[in-house]
Amino acid sequence: MPDTSSEPAGPAFTATMAVAESIGGWLTAAQARVLWDEAATLPARSRIVEIGSHQGRSTVVLARAAPESTLVAIDPFIAGALFGGAATKDKFAANIDRAGVAGRIELREAKSTDLRPTWTEPIDLLYIDGKHDYWTLSDDLRWAEFVRPGGIVLIHDAFSSIGVTLGLLRHVLFGSRLRYLDRQTSLARFAVEPPQLRDRARLMGQLPWWVRNVVIKVGLRAARPFGNTTPDPY
Repeated sequence: MPDTSSEPAGPAFTATMAVAESIGGWLTAAQARVLWDEAATLPARSRIVEIGSHQGRSTVVLARAAPESTLVAIDPFIAGALFGGAATKDKFAANIDRAGVAGRIELREAKSTDLRPTWTEPIDLLYIDGKHDYWTLSDDLRWAEFVRPGGIVLIHDAFSSIGVTLGLLRHVLFGSRLRYLDRQTSLARFAVEPPQLRDRARLMGQLPWWVRNVVIKVGLRAARPFGNTTPDPY
């Protein structure tokens, strides 16, 4: 896919972002454009799988970009301050309904790690934004086994989370299934193709930027007890 992130957005994407930006979440407009461009290129009756839907910000972008495709949204809506539980699920339902895409979304209220062993359907586009620890990300990468050859896997917070980055280094850098393509800030794009040495080198080349992000995040969080509200870098 050519890099279109710097090209003017069309009216459909602009209208979608007007809706998406009112939904809670951490997906930036530039990252949303990557999701949009990938989903918009899919043929009719494709299947998109999203791991980690939260309040539906990325869900709305993907569903609107591919109106003739099915989007499977996977999220357990776990209770707690970070995830929100039933309250977040209610917001998700209201947001996709307001965006006019509820009828094309199949919600699987489950942990991705519990659902994967029973999954059998082919996937045309995979978006991973689930729990950011090393073990969950490592398991979520196994969903790529269902993505058609040459298909795209998008991973959010790829270079701003210790767990996600370590998982990529362990399973992608030394793996044989995914080829690193590029990134929009911390949203990384991979193809389901055997990687070459130059692909592994480009993935390794992102590590200084990841270290910078981790250092900044640690500093910002250490300052929060003193009133700092600056968001984490993406």
